[in-house]
Amino acid sequence: MGFRCGIVGLPNVGKSTLFNALTETQAAQAANYPFCTIEPNVGQVAVPDARLDDIARIAKSAKIVPTQLAFVDIAGLVKGASKGEGLGNQFLGNIREVDAIVHVLRCFEDDDIQHVANKVDPIADAEVVETELMLADLESLEKRVPAAQKKAASGDKEAKVMASVLGQALDLLRDGQPARLTEPADTEEERVFAQAQLLTAKPVLYVCNVAEEDAAEGNPLSAQVFEKAKREGAQAVVVSAAIEAELVGMDEAERTEFLAEMGLSETGLARVIRAGYQLLGLQTFFTAGPKEARAWTFPTGARAPQAAGEIHSDFERGFIRAETIAFDDFVNLGGESAAREAGKLRQEGKEYLVQDGDVLLFKFNV
Repeated sequence: MGFRCGIVGLPNVGKSTLFNALTETQAAQAANYPFCTIEPNVGQVAVPDARLDDIARIAKSAKIVPTQLAFVDIAGLVKGASKGEGLGNQFLGNIREVDAIVHVLRCFEDDDIQHVANKVDPIADAEVVETELMLADLESLEKRVPAAQKKAASGDKEAKVMASVLGQALDLLRDGQPARLTEPADTEEERVFAQAQLLTAKPVLYVCNVAEEDAAEGNPLSAQVFEKAKREGAQAVVVSAAIEAELVGMDEAERTEFLAEMGLSETGLARVIRAGYQLLGLQTFFTAGPKEARAWTFPTGARAPQAAGEIHSDFERGFIRAETIAFDDFVNLGGESAAREAGKLRQEGKEYLVQDGDVLLFKFNV
């Protein structure tokens, strides 16, 4: 589906180190000075899902194809970005192009790595970025809302919708709150709000970059970030970018042993990827056969034809029905044939709301 998560934060918080580890590449130059990332680097990463392995084993699939997310490493931001300071204009432009924001916050002390404010304070760092995004949205809406209100007064229906929903967003921003707290009244307001492409309307995941010894339990600094995320209804995860960088190049056995030594059961990056997937309101359905078992991404609440369209537009256009097996039934019964015999294979039509974990076979005719 091409969903993109933008990795942002102040300079020298570990964004590029995290990106390099996340994509297991050295595509982003990780260096100890601001703006070492000038152009946004993009990496496709597989979303970890143990269910796919189970399905492939049962279906005796020759190939396994996981679903993916794109992560974009965006240049570091400094105070004044909304007015063009540093690489502000470029930063804000790159943010507009992503679907969600992964906000990396420095939660470690290291005298060898400079901090732009000469102190380690993740909450203050978060507020710097949030303030710049809110200021950019404010500047945009303070021009658009009065114009919409003027047109609405003359009876323009589209302008009335715009004045209503964007006016609500403007009030929130003036009150120091992000636009994502806006509550559109109906589908028309939802459409107009989405088209506005407000920076603070994007969902946010806070990534607490901690020292190696804090990777398992976090520390007082990361605890502050988790409290902030809880207040905002956002998400947060703890990661040690240093550990993740060490894992690059290790085989599976070496990784497992190394993680166990650090008191970890999985990589921090697996948590980041899953959290990003959840942040975007995404779920997974599966297709399985002798050639391959594949995971597909779909937005929560999608109906069967829309899910079919994730495979190919023809599947959606000529949709007839979906043969559906719940994941638990597929695994517990031992595959499609047994599920069919047990009456657990269902024929679903156009109104079916696809469920996370469904194993699907689409019937279509174009």
